[in-house]
Amino acid sequence: MKYRPATPSDIKQMSEIRIAVKENPLLDPSLITFAMYEDYLDRLGRGWVCEAGDEILGFSYAEKSNHSIWALFVRPGHEGKGIGKKLIALATEWLFEQGAEKVVLDTEANTRADAFYQSQGWIRGEMKDEYEVSYTLVRHTSGEDIR
Repeated sequence: MKYRPATPSDIKQMSEIRIAVKENPLLDPSLITFAMYEDYLDRLGRGWVCEAGDEILGFSYAEKSNHSIWALFVRPGHEGKGIGKKLIALATEWLFEQGAEKVVLDTEANTRADAFYQSQGWIRGEMKDEYEVSYTLVRHTSGEDIR
């Protein structure tokens, strides 16, 4: 498996992954457009992919203006292989390099993602609404993030 910055040619497969996930499903795929994926490649943030051969197995996006994770998804059937862990590390490390003191994200409560972020050292916060919970990862004063 290889990890690298995402490119416009990856967007089709990233969109396929986003639509295919079983938890936190995208009920209306038209809400996430090609332009949104493209904007997060460099203008609004940065994206990364994990690939094996010609297949994208997962992706993450970091949003730089509010120091947040816009997306982290792994292709169904490839969970539990460390892909999400590496992709979230790439995104958070990049945000800390950009000067973030903390990184935030929201995810659906009581899901594998909810448990995943807790296991990676993220601090579980308040419920954002009846479905989503907020998480924060704080950068250590020594310059290292907590995990």
